[in-house]
Amino acid sequence: MYYVYILKSIKTGEFYKGITNDLERRLLEHNSGKNFSTKGKRPWKMIYYEECSDRIEARRKEKYFKSGFGRELLKNL
Repeated sequence: MYYVYILKSIKTGEFYKGITNDLERRLLEHNSGKNFSTKGKRPWKMIYYEECSDRIEARRKEKYFKSGFGRELLKNL
């Protein structure tokens, strides 16, 4: 089982979109500074996640959230 997730930086208000097979572990990694691209914007809060049947589906949804339409949708979360 894979998940697509969206984090929001409490510090800057920016979003981060990703995929994982373990939501709790991944959020902990982001907030502990193990991810270089999110380290400087800690702390992070998970604002959305969606369960996907496989990695391919999760990647497709992640790409959607990174597109213009997906970013517009995020403004309403």
